[in-house]
Amino acid sequence: MNQLPFYGAAAIDYSKKPAIIHGPSGKSVTYAEVDQRSIQLARHLQAVGLKRGDRFSLFMENHLRYPEICWAAMRSGLLVVPVNSLMTSDEMAYIIEDSDSKLVVTSHRMRDIATSALDKLTAKDHHLLDALMVDGVTAGWHSYEDVIDKYPVDTPKEQWQGGTMVYSSGTSGIPKGIFKQLPERLITAGPLRSEPMRSYGMDDQAIYLSTAPLYHAAPLGYCLYTQSVGGTVIIMDKFDPELSLRLVEKYGITHSQWVPTMFVRLLRLPEDVKKRYCIDSLKAAIHGAGPCSIETKKAMIEWWGPVIFEYYGSSEGNGVTSISSEEWLRHPGSVGKPMLGVVHICDDDGTEVTCGVEGLVYFERETVSFSYHKDQGKTISAQHPGHENWSTVGDLGKVDEDGYLYLTGRQSALIISGGVNIYPQIVENALSSHPGVEDAVVIGVPNEEMGEEVTAVVQLSSGWAPSEDTSVALRDYLLQKIARYMIPRSFTFLDQIPRQPTGKLRKHDLMNAISREHELQEMVSTNPCDAQSVSIASKIKMG
Repeated sequence: MNQLPFYGAAAIDYSKKPAIIHGPSGKSVTYAEVDQRSIQLARHLQAVGLKRGDRFSLFMENHLRYPEICWAAMRSGLLVVPVNSLMTSDEMAYIIEDSDSKLVVTSHRMRDIATSALDKLTAKDHHLLDALMVDGVTAGWHSYEDVIDKYPVDTPKEQWQGGTMVYSSGTSGIPKGIFKQLPERLITAGPLRSEPMRSYGMDDQAIYLSTAPLYHAAPLGYCLYTQSVGGTVIIMDKFDPELSLRLVEKYGITHSQWVPTMFVRLLRLPEDVKKRYCIDSLKAAIHGAGPCSIETKKAMIEWWGPVIFEYYGSSEGNGVTSISSEEWLRHPGSVGKPMLGVVHICDDDGTEVTCGVEGLVYFERETVSFSYHKDQGKTISAQHPGHENWSTVGDLGKVDEDGYLYLTGRQSALIISGGVNIYPQIVENALSSHPGVEDAVVIGVPNEEMGEEVTAVVQLSSGWAPSEDTSVALRDYLLQKIARYMIPRSFTFLDQIPRQPTGKLRKHDLMNAISREHELQEMVSTNPCDAQSVSIASKIKMG
C-alpha cells in the first residue's frame, strides 16, 4: 500500500491503524485513508493551477478530515493557511485575501460564515481557483469528496516539502501571516523534523490527545508530528475537563497538550471525579501558550506526577525552551532552558544585560527563517539591531545563574486568555466604529482561570451614558464585528481616556484612573446615598 512519506515502522499495518479518532464518538480515519485522500487532494490542487509555494485556506472545526487536507499541502510544496473557526466572515475574507490563497476548503457545518466570506471576496474581485466543502455542498461550492474521488491514489514521483502559514497580529493590530521559508527538499521517509517534539519520546506507539482547536499552530503541529511517527491522534470538539480525563483512560493517552486554563478547570473538578479516571498511561502532559501560576502547576504535578512538561515558543518558530517537572520544582516559575536556539536578554538599545536583569528575549539561530507576510516593518522590528540572526517576538524575561529563562511580561499589548492570543488593536478598532464610542483602549487584566481577561476602557460620545444597557449594546455590536473569544468581559467607562497631545496613551494614568473608578463604584454601591461618596465622585472624575 501507499504510505505517507513521513512515517516508517514497517512492522505496523498502516492500512488499518487509526491515524485520527474523534474521541467522544469513536469514529476514526485510518492511515490508508489519510494517505490516499491527501494524494488525491494534492493532485487536484496541482490540476487547478497551484504551484510550489502557493497557499490555500482551511476553515473547519475539529474534523477528522483536517489532517489529510494539511498533508496534501505537506506533500506538494504548498502552504496551508489554517483559519480560526471562530472568525467572522469579514475576518475570514481578509485572511483569504491577504494570504493570496488560491483555494479554500471548509465543511458543511461552517457553510454560512464561509459562504458569506466568499461573497465578500467576489465583491472585491478576488478570484479563487476552487472552493471545496466537506460533508455536503451548498451554492458556490464543490463537493470535496466528489472532486478528489476523480484522481488516482498512487504516490506521485516528486513530493516537495510543504508547510503551514498561520496568522498573528501585525503592527497595526491587523492579522499578519507568519511566513516560513519552505525547505528546498523532497519529502523522505521518517518523521517531521522537530527536535522539541522528538524530545518527548513520541513514536509509533504514541497516542496523542489534542485538547485544543486544530487551527492553532501548536495543536496542529503536534497532531501532524504524531502521525509522522506513526502514532494515533485523538481529537475533541472542544475542551471539557471531565471528558478529557475520560479520554485519557479510554484510549490510554500517552501524550497530550494543554494550556494553563485547562489545568485550572481540571483542578476545580470535584475530588470524586478526579479519582474516577485512571491517568497512569500519561508519559508527557505538555503545556504552554500562556503563563501558568506556580500554585496551579504545583497542584498539577502533585496530582499527575512528574509528567508535566512546559515549553515556551511562538508560531514564528524562532526558538524553544523546555522544562521538566523535576527541573521546574527546583526553578519554580521558569519556562526552562533552550532546546532550539540560544537565548539572549537585551535592553532597549539591544545591549545584552547581565544575569537576573529583565530585558527583551531574543533567540539566536543560524538564520532567521520567518517573516511577516506583507509587513516589512514588523519583520524588521523582530530582528536584533546588531545581530541579523537574533530575533524576538516581543516577550520580556530574565535568565538565572543556571541558565533558566523566566518570562516577566510582554513588550506588546498582546493579551493571552486561556492560551489564545488576543490583539487589543483589533477590538479597539471594532469598538471605535460604534457611534457611541469616542475613544477606547483594550487591556488584559489578571484572571485566575483564564490567565488574563479582556477589559475595554471606553470614553463615550455625547448623548451616551455609562450603564449596563450601554455595556450590553457594545457587546452585541462587537459580536457582529469580531470573534466571540475577543469580546471584552467587562467595560469601564471614563470621562476621558488619558493621552498625550500626540495621541499616545498615558498607560500609568490610565491604570490609576481605572483603579479610582472601580473604588468609586464600590463605594457608591455600598453607600448609594452617602454624601461623601458623591463628593469623592465629583473629585476623581477625569476631565
